[in-house]
Amino acid sequence: MRLQVYLSHNGVCSRRDAMDIIQAGRVKVNGSIIKEPSTPVVGDEEITVDNQKIGAIEYTCVMLNKPAGYTTTKVDMHADKTVMDLLPSSMRHLAPVGRLDRDSEGLLLLTNDGELAYHLTHPKFHADKTYLVRVKGELTKSKQSKIESGIIVEGKKTAPCRIMEVKYNGTDTEFKITLNEGRKRQIRMMAKSVGHYVTYLCRLSMGKLQLGDLPKGKWRILSKQEIALLK
Repeated sequence: MRLQVYLSHNGVCSRRDAMDIIQAGRVKVNGSIIKEPSTPVVGDEEITVDNQKIGAIEYTCVMLNKPAGYTTTKVDMHADKTVMDLLPSSMRHLAPVGRLDRDSEGLLLLTNDGELAYHLTHPKFHADKTYLVRVKGELTKSKQSKIESGIIVEGKKTAPCRIMEVKYNGTDTEFKITLNEGRKRQIRMMAKSVGHYVTYLCRLSMGKLQLGDLPKGKWRILSKQEIALLK
């Protein structure tokens, strides 16, 4: 990790300010003044700013199988239940990565690693997310094509996505959809734009991370290997 990034990651200051601090000669690595912001560090060095030792923040990433009825937020005085109610007090410093609306279920990540959250939510990184969706009526092939190629929602066209495993049972259509955007209520709005109401929505995966058999309402801490996959 670059020294500039290390300072930012560990709560010293922003990346921009870190560059100024380093170039001003205020940072030492193992007792030596370092003025090059891109100097690589591994984290076990003694790093000081103005002779004050900087301790590495311990990052945690939790995967939660969110049930319907919980609002994805840290604090909301108007919400009956939030996802934070499902975590122990020792995990309350974590923040949700992206969003799942109150009526949706499935994989939700919470972390104090801002870089990881940014990587998973910004469209430029193309982090795929797959959902299981059920809508009223038959989602015809022509409607599937419209959604996959992009639909104007709230004045902006959605990015191309992929629909698969479509099953129509006579009254409802169930399918999986993979997209790399995270706009508010996006799947529900895309379905509505072609005349369908979503009755069930569950996120199954983010990147290479699968929800798997994690019970609804339960959580677990991700391993270093799983976090590496996400990055």
